[in-house]
Amino acid sequence: MKSSRNVFYLLFFHAALSLERIRWCTVSDQELSKCNDLSKAFGEAGILPPLDCTKGGSAANCTQMIKDDLADAVTLDGHLIYQAGKEYGLKPVVGEVYDQEIGTSYYAVAVVKKSSNITINSLKGVRSCHTGINRTAGWDVPVGYLIDSGRLAAMGCDLPKAVSDYFNASCVPGANGVNYPKSLCQLCKGDSAGQNKCEQSSQERYYDYSGAFRCLAEGAGEVAFVKHSTVPENTDGRSLSSWAQRLRSQDFQLLCRNGNTADVTEWRTCHLARIPAHAVVVRPDTDGTVVFQLLNQGQRRFNGVGTKFQMFDSTAYGAQNLLFRDLTTELVAITAQNYQAWLGDEYLHAVEALSCDPNTLPESLSWCVISTEEIWKCGEMAVAFKKKNLKPAIQCISAKTKEQCMELIQKKESDAVVLGGADIYTAGKTYGLVPAAGESYSADDNSNAYYAVALVKRNLSNAFTISDLKGKKSCHTGLGRAAGWNIPIGMLIKRGIIKTRDCNIPQAVSEFFSASCVPSAKQDNYPPKLCQLCIGDDSGNNKCSAGSQERYYSYSGAFRCLAEDSGDVAFVKHSTVFENTDGKNTDSWAQNLRSSDFQLLCPNGARAEVTQFAECHLAQVPAQAVMVHPDTRIFALYGLLDKAQVYFGNSSNGNGFKMFDSSTFHGKNLIFKDSAVEIVPVEERRTYAKWLGSEYIESIEGMQTPQCSGAAAITTNVAVLLAGSVLLTTATTTS
Repeated sequence: MKSSRNVFYLLFFHAALSLERIRWCTVSDQELSKCNDLSKAFGEAGILPPLDCTKGGSAANCTQMIKDDLADAVTLDGHLIYQAGKEYGLKPVVGEVYDQEIGTSYYAVAVVKKSSNITINSLKGVRSCHTGINRTAGWDVPVGYLIDSGRLAAMGCDLPKAVSDYFNASCVPGANGVNYPKSLCQLCKGDSAGQNKCEQSSQERYYDYSGAFRCLAEGAGEVAFVKHSTVPENTDGRSLSSWAQRLRSQDFQLLCRNGNTADVTEWRTCHLARIPAHAVVVRPDTDGTVVFQLLNQGQRRFNGVGTKFQMFDSTAYGAQNLLFRDLTTELVAITAQNYQAWLGDEYLHAVEALSCDPNTLPESLSWCVISTEEIWKCGEMAVAFKKKNLKPAIQCISAKTKEQCMELIQKKESDAVVLGGADIYTAGKTYGLVPAAGESYSADDNSNAYYAVALVKRNLSNAFTISDLKGKKSCHTGLGRAAGWNIPIGMLIKRGIIKTRDCNIPQAVSEFFSASCVPSAKQDNYPPKLCQLCIGDDSGNNKCSAGSQERYYSYSGAFRCLAEDSGDVAFVKHSTVFENTDGKNTDSWAQNLRSSDFQLLCPNGARAEVTQFAECHLAQVPAQAVMVHPDTRIFALYGLLDKAQVYFGNSSNGNGFKMFDSSTFHGKNLIFKDSAVEIVPVEERRTYAKWLGSEYIESIEGMQTPQCSGAAAITTNVAVLLAGSVLLTTATTTS
């Protein structure tokens, strides 16, 4: 009994002792040597707790050792802080300061000559100068930013190939291996004898910050990716180098993220990213103040003139930046001890985009489809993509409903599905999915969407507003369609203009308007007034049907219902009036119509001209989006689709398969909408809420009124509401 108690005390003492020592992980023999001298100096100065040095061999090994409790601390750069935080939960506790003016960071900037007309939006096809491969300001930040913002697409996460395709030619010192495209070294000069071209060393004249700037200054490249201090350090007589002596800082400017340019002194507001300083990281359960107090005592003693050991100097060991960067002036405690806060959004988004690793990509991407025709088209798409060696490969998986696809993706049993409006809402809100790419429907429409509007005739004697709609006659594109039903009715319900009882939305609409034409509303449980204004075909048959046999069906039909004075208001999309007036539609009913004879009803109670749809609309209808699990690498998926549309996006592509055409498969809008012209990146709209927008969400939530989620929902009318929402989900692929 006594011996076991002794063992317990011994173990307890050993555990307590281990907590009172800090085991520093080193990444090289030289760093280990400096660390041992640091430990000795601290010990002789009586600085506690004692510092032990352990050999890690690499930063990646060190983070693994810290996670496994084989070491306690290591200093990392931003990229490695991101990986250590994301993979192991390690936290930054002590940061380096390099320059009192800007504190614990510096800024990555894109520099061009003032005489050029280049902006951040016109970089594709220019010649580029970089500090070196995988360098922070010269490669990681610009490439990560271009991918993150959707300007640069990388199929299969092959970043060097993507950069090579994006820029016309480059100098990226160090990109001279066999696996790198030749254009990445095309602009490099080597040394004065033309040797060591594209080496990642000073023998390459265009290496490092000053080298990349020289590449721009001498006209080899048109943009240089450097840090904020590079231009001032190499212009206005501050550099002794012959190539820089006549350069003036005023002849250069910075490219801003918003498309503007700025003076080189305005790097605080015009940059690609603020790059965080290196920081000391530890396990989540380690007390950061203990680490800071140890280092703070050390820097007070060993960061000045005349001390034998120097914390921020590595020359004695024949290397640079051992333990800490040699530029460091002091170490500071980090208050918000999480990696996201330390890195900041700009840098964090750039490294997230860069973390797309070809070696960790899945070999195939499982695409969820819901009909026989879609399975057919998906199979052809998979074959077509494979023939062009597009990666990852496509595999098709079928489900009975869109919701089943969402469920499969949530469980990681499928990877992607294309969804429209209300389905995107369900996918995001209920299943936690996120958009990875979107559709765009016309080359000159950057919004990737259309506007749902309330259209009326211009009438000076009866200029009613959106608040005066009760008792009016209404024209709709169809039941459950976005612009014609879900958005206007949802918005009017959400705002309390239409009041529902017992969740019966069709009944509420029929009581609100005096008469309507809502094609497809001729069914059991639906009030007859919803079809009262419909006229069917030329023989009066197929009245209120959801098809062209009903002359008041879809956008042009709802507009015709208004134009022929059957209705007082038509719920359509913004382009409908222009497509059917001023001679654009030659049908007899539309021949003499003028767009100027119509107006829009705005949600704020005003009227506006039909050309003012961007300011006066009920909601912006979002484009369809490819929805995925949040763990999916969205940049890899977008990279695949962006490359695929080069071959298969154009209707006359000559490669057989057409991404945006379903006629071969006897269907419409299969996988992608037939009206899509390209796949676009999500950019800042990374969540379902941002993709849909607040107006659209308001209309959806209006259709899902709160009382309908309670006991009152258990009525026959629920079937009506659900039928509407099912129609709604299909409608966003047809409306």
